[in-house]
Parts: sequence; structure tokens; C-alpha cells
Amino acid sequence: MAKNLLIVESPAKAKTINKYLGKDFQVLASYGHVRDLVPKEGAVDPDDGFAMRYELIDKNERHVDAIAKAARGAEAIWLATDPDREGEAISWHISEILKERGLLEGKALHRVVFTEITPRAIREALQHPRQVASDLVDAQQARRALDYLVGFNLSPVLWRKVQRGLSAGRVQSPALRLIVEREEEIEAFVPREYWSVEAELNHPQQAFTARLVKLDGQKFEQFTLTDRASAEAARERLVKAAGSALRVTDVSSKERKRRPAPPFITSTLQQEAARKLGFSTSRTMRVAQKLYEGVALGEEGTVGLITYMRTDSVNLAEDAVREIRDVIARDFGTGAVPDRPNVYRSKSKNAQEAHEAIRPTSALRTPAQVARHLDDDGRRLYELIWKRTIASQMVPATLNTVSVELAAGSEHAFRASGTTVVDPGFLAVYEEGKDVRGAEDEDEGRKLPPMRPGQDVPLTSIHTDQHFTEPPPRYSEASLVKALEEYGIGRPSTYASIIQVLQAREYVYLDNRRFRPSDVGRAVANFLSAHFSRYVDYDFTARLEDELDAVARGEEAWVPLMEQFWKEFKATVDEKSESVDRSEATGARLLGTDPKSGKPVSVRLGRYGPYVQIGSAEDEDKPKFASLRPGTSMHTITLEEALPLFDLPRTLGELDGEKVTVAVGRFGPFAKAGDTYASLGKEDDPYTITYERAVELIKAKRELVANRIIKSFEGTGIQVLNGRYGPYITDGERNGKVPKDRDPASLSLTECQALLAEGKPVRKGRFGRKAAAKAATRKAAKKDTTATASAGTGKAGGKAVAKKTTAKKGAAGKAPARKAAAKKAAPKKAATKKATATKAASRKTT
Repeated sequence: MAKNLLIVESPAKAKTINKYLGKDFQVLASYGHVRDLVPKEGAVDPDDGFAMRYELIDKNERHVDAIAKAARGAEAIWLATDPDREGEAISWHISEILKERGLLEGKALHRVVFTEITPRAIREALQHPRQVASDLVDAQQARRALDYLVGFNLSPVLWRKVQRGLSAGRVQSPALRLIVEREEEIEAFVPREYWSVEAELNHPQQAFTARLVKLDGQKFEQFTLTDRASAEAARERLVKAAGSALRVTDVSSKERKRRPAPPFITSTLQQEAARKLGFSTSRTMRVAQKLYEGVALGEEGTVGLITYMRTDSVNLAEDAVREIRDVIARDFGTGAVPDRPNVYRSKSKNAQEAHEAIRPTSALRTPAQVARHLDDDGRRLYELIWKRTIASQMVPATLNTVSVELAAGSEHAFRASGTTVVDPGFLAVYEEGKDVRGAEDEDEGRKLPPMRPGQDVPLTSIHTDQHFTEPPPRYSEASLVKALEEYGIGRPSTYASIIQVLQAREYVYLDNRRFRPSDVGRAVANFLSAHFSRYVDYDFTARLEDELDAVARGEEAWVPLMEQFWKEFKATVDEKSESVDRSEATGARLLGTDPKSGKPVSVRLGRYGPYVQIGSAEDEDKPKFASLRPGTSMHTITLEEALPLFDLPRTLGELDGEKVTVAVGRFGPFAKAGDTYASLGKEDDPYTITYERAVELIKAKRELVANRIIKSFEGTGIQVLNGRYGPYITDGERNGKVPKDRDPASLSLTECQALLAEGKPVRKGRFGRKAAAKAATRKAAKKDTTATASAGTGKAGGKAVAKKTTAKKGAAGKAPARKAAAKKAAPKKAATKKATATKAASRKTT
């Protein structure tokens, strides 16, 4: 048994560090968080100082037992979880568990942190141990308690007022509001027409274009010309005034410096990886985690290639800067190294949480040297990080911009600009994505021919171009992360989980790599904005994050912060639970009148999704219902688009004396003739599909069914069938495999009976065991409201968000079909777990 037990979060990290420390150390992983709040109401008690009740996380119980077993025989225990708030909290939880089990008596307990996994960094960390930082733990506990209280109190209000099964989160809700407000901006946008004017010039050395900047003695602006007639009239005046040439009136040259961007922090890494590599935020963090935890580099062994990837700091260690400057001098010459290292300042007030920017652990390991040891994702991300880090310590780029003014008579003027690179500086290594560069760089790379004042430049033509203003773009992952950072919503380590939660809850979806809100997501955002505006307000959310940061710095106590939040929040929840009518919250609206019946046509959000309705509940006849088509929003659908939805089921004709119909069922659109149901293809539209195409699908389905039976034994129920994965035997209760060396059609009844005896039970239900499991979890979900609480954690071990699967609604004339929702609610082994009530006052680090 090793004298020292060192505990980290991930097994990959444990494996790497174990190779560094030798036989005196045993390195074990906690696999992320080891405890979480009990998943039921009352886990945080506002009436008892916000005491928090914890229990072991199911999947990590065996890892905790392994740690406890190793701790029993160790002389010293080293807590080496990640260097941030959550890592500090994990260390505290582990120490509390070991204390409860009586395993810390007479043992030294140390907390060590390192931002890179290299032998040097590990040795230095072990030489400078400290105690668990209670301020960081308090901040993480307060954040978790806030997320829990918001989830468990706000989500039931959404259930009653909007739709069953919804949930709200403290930081996810403001993020959702951003996406919804952008969508509403786009819908409300009214495009404006405008015209631009350009001159095509044929200089003897090089043709180029110039844009109009003065018309009729006045500055030419975006909306100076707003219709074709005025644009054409202006063009004629310009052509007449210019004649065959434009005269150069001024040539100016300006040299400027463009400085390199700082090294990566979490948010900028996520943004650039999205822009340049097409990575999602979660993919970026997953790949970065592998690079941080360690990669096998042949004879060099396993080495962490980058520093810790959850950080707000742009600081670089002095020894790292020295090495970076040496690499720059070696690879790009001494002229590329600035006289003094470039120093960058963090915007975050709490950037000391993790001590460095994201950088290579050694700049000497170039992307080319490590490429063969990495997969494609790892290679591309490491190259991005290496280049950004190297560039951050290089000299600025020197650019020269030449601007030429050209006159067309005395009342009109054009301008042409070009920017050339005099000295590339850092641009020799790295350049930020184009969407973050300034307008002054638009002409970069364009070189103008030499010109002087008084020179006439031959004019080829003057042309006008029509344009329309465009709405603001929807958020991409990169621009959403940037907006979250600018508004102070969440923290960089949580951005990936915020986005994942919104997608998992089906509040938003990606369309052409841009986020669009679903109808349910809009209903949630609009309800919260109308009735809980304070808690989705960007400034309020940012101030709360700042206060949590103040707790982490030891400047503010967490309990008074909680008390202030809870008092106002609980009062609002109680008041809105009683006062808000459900009809106000769901976005229902009248579309018009049905021309056939004269009844009102409306669109509504029901318990199981959006639908259109003809008539009302007060009518003598029951209302008619129809589902919306895929991609249609209840907020934009028109009466003209809604009425055809009631055309299903459609009768297309007959096949062998049986009606051929098309409808939408629980599992999607289908064509039907007699007892044959054939699913429509992705390219088929149930509202426009032809009779010929429907018959083609029906015949193909019948042929498939006919060919499915290879052999049957009359009176036994035993059949040999063609299945999805090849031939098999079944009697309806058990399935058996057909031997690979046998012709399925040659099997005898005796052989089939023997093979069935060795086979497996048939999976019951349309989706087999999964269907049974979902039924069980739905039953459990009625007793457990786990899904209502937001996890509020960006690391492994937090509560998973259950993803709802929305069933298709029935055909027109029927109420929307029931929606099947699977809730993850695994039963807890209460007998083996100890729930711990904890107060801030009694929380001490050991």
C-alpha cells in the first residue's frame, strides 16, 4: 500500500500522473463530482440557513469506495482536483466523505493545484500544498443552491401555466431569452432599399474600382439613393460630369500597427474553434480535455500538451514566455521578438480562479512534432492553441493603407483604398477569424497602382447596384458564446453546458449552424420575460455572477446573498402561481375565419406541442385540430398556411379495390391501402404526394412483407424470417440465430426448435426494452421531480437533463396525439446512501 494517496478528477489524468510519481504514490480518480443534492424537494432548506442535503452520485459510488479503501492505508492524502471552484468543491466533498467514514484521523490532508500536467508542474504543486479554500467552496455551493431553488420552484409554475414537463434554469433562461429576442427582431425586421455606386477604372498598370463618396456636393451615405429611378438619374449625372476619366485629387498614405490577440481563454477558444474548425462548444471542451490530461508521445511518455482549459486569465507564466520567445527567435528570426514580452489584462474580475491562459505546456512541441500522436480533432485544436500562443508574443503587424480621392467634375467624388502588409509580424503565424476583425481591414490585400494628384485615370464605366438591409443574423455557437460573455451570463466553464441544456430541452435547435427557438422555447422565454423579468434580466444575472465571484474572493458571505435572492424570488413565484392565466402565456392567436364553416381559426400551444384549431370549446360541434408542418412556427403561420393542414387524411384513389389514403400518424406521415401502412420518405410531403408515388411505397412495403417469410411450420407458430440484420428464427416468444453455414430455407422443424431453445426472449413493444424502460421511468417521474432542478455544473457528475421525444400528432379532426416523454429518474439506493445536511456555518475545511 502506497504511503500517499493523490486524488484527481479523471482516470486519464490519474494514469498520466501515476507515471510521474513512483511507488510512494497511488493516484485515483473521482470521475468528476462525487456528491450532489438529493433530487427531491427540501434538499436546500432556506429556513435552516440554506442547509444542503447531499448524497453520493450513483455512478461514482464505486469510485468513492475505492478512494476510501486506499485512504484507509495511506499516511497522507493529496487532493489534486481541478484548479477552479468546482474542483475545489469536489476536493471538499471528498474530504467530508472521508471524515464521515473516520478515515482522516491521524492523517495529513493536503490540497494541491496545477494548471498543466507535466512532471515539473506536479513536483512544484507537491512542494506547495495548502488547505481546501472555503471561499471557493462557498461560491460553488451558493451557485448550486441557487440553481436548485430556481429549478424546483420555477419549473412547476411552467408546468401549470405553459406545458407539462418544462423546466427553467438560472443561467439557461437568460441565454434562451437572447435567442428568442433575436428571432423576434428578425421577424419584425422591415428591409430598406438602398443603392451603391461604383466606378470601374482602367489604370494603365492595374484596373481597380472606386466607390462613390460625394454626390451633388453632399456626402454620399447609405440611404442617399433609395430607388431605381433616382439611382439611374444619379448615374447619368456622374457619367456626364466625369466624361472619359476621373481626376486624382488626393493621395494619402497611413501606416498603422495591428497587435496580436491575447492567448486563449475558455470563451475565445470556443469562439475561434467554432469559426475556424467548425467545432461545437462541447466538442472543443472535450478535445481540449484530452490534450490537457495527457497524450502518449512515444519515447517521451504520456504528457499533458496544454494547460488547464477552464480559465478567464490571459496571463502566461514567466518561464513559458521565455520559452515562447526562444521559439519565435528560432523559427521566425529575432526581429519577430518584441523588446519586452507582450502583457495582456483580463476583463474578468475573478480571473485568478485558474492562473494561466490556455497554452501549450511546452512551445518547443510544435504541431508538426506531435501531429502523428493525435487524432484529427486533437491535431487541429492543438495547432490552433499553439499558433495563437506563439503569435501573442510576437511583434505587431505593420500595415500601410493608401487612400485615393478621384473627382467626377466639381460636385462628385469617388474613393479607392488598398492596404498592404509592410511587415507581417504575428500575421506570419496566426490571424483571428474574419468576423472579429475591424472595418479598417476590409481592403487588406488590395494593392492600388501608383497615382498622383492631378492625374486623369481612364473611366471604363459607372454602375449602380441595388441592395436591401438585412436583419441581424441568428446566433451561431461562436456568436452566442461571445454574447453570453459580454452580458455576463454564466461563466466560461458553463457555456458548453448552457448550450447543451437548451438543445436537450428542445427549446432551441440548429438550422444551418444557427440557433432558432422552438415554439415551446419561445413560450417559456416569453412567459419568464413577462412574469419573472427580474430573473431573466441580463444585468441582474450579471450582477449575481459578480456577487458569486465576490464570495469566491472572500469579499462577501454566501448566506446573506442567498437570503436576499430567496425572499424576493419566492414571493414572486407564489404570486404568479395564483395570478397568471395559462391562456396568456402560450402565444395563442387568432389567424382568421374558416371560409367553409365560418368558424374562427386559431393557433395554440397545447400540452403536447403547437397545433391549429377550427372552432372553439363553446361550439356545439367539437373543434377540429391539426398538427403544424415541420419547420413551421406558431408565431409566423398564416391562415393560408393553416387551412391546408386540415386536408389530411387525403384520399388519392384506389388500389385493388381498396382506398389509398395519406395521413400523419404517431410515427410520422404514411400511405395506406387496406392493412398495409407504408412510411413516407424524407423527400415525400403528405400534402402533395401523388397517387403514383403512394402506390409505389405501398407495393414496396407489401413486397418487403412477402419476402420476409422464408419458411413457416404450420400449426407451430415457428417461422424463419428475413430480418434487418439477416435471417432468424422466431415463435413470437423467442428468437434464434440461423447458423452461418446453413441455408435458412433448408432448416427442419426440429432444428428450429433446438435453435430457439438456445435463443433470446423477444423484445416486446415497438421499441422493445427501451419502450419498457421508458414506461418505467415515466412512472418513476411522477414521484420524483429531479428534472426540474437545473444542474448548474459544467463538469461530469451533475444531473443529466432528460431529453423529451415528441410524438407526432394525429390526422386532422383529431386531438393532438399524446406526447411520450422519457424522464430519467433512477431509483436511489437509500439504504446505502447517507444524505448529509450541511450549513455554511459548520462547513470547515480540514
